[in-house]
Amino acid sequence: MTMLQFYIRSAVYLICLVAAWYGMSAVNYEKILRQGHVRQAQILYFMIVLGLAYLSGSFILALVYSG
Repeated sequence: MTMLQFYIRSAVYLICLVAAWYGMSAVNYEKILRQGHVRQAQILYFMIVLGLAYLSGSFILALVYSG
């Protein structure tokens, strides 16, 4: 992998992370979580955002580099 590919992949994943974080802010997940479990809810939120960012970034990179 060249340095240019590394920077492109990093930029795509970073953009997807920001987009996933922004998109998840529209979800009202407080109704499905238990009271008093704030730390666990924050960890779950962060893991969901990371998962969405990775999957969407991988999808975009697969589309770009496969053609």
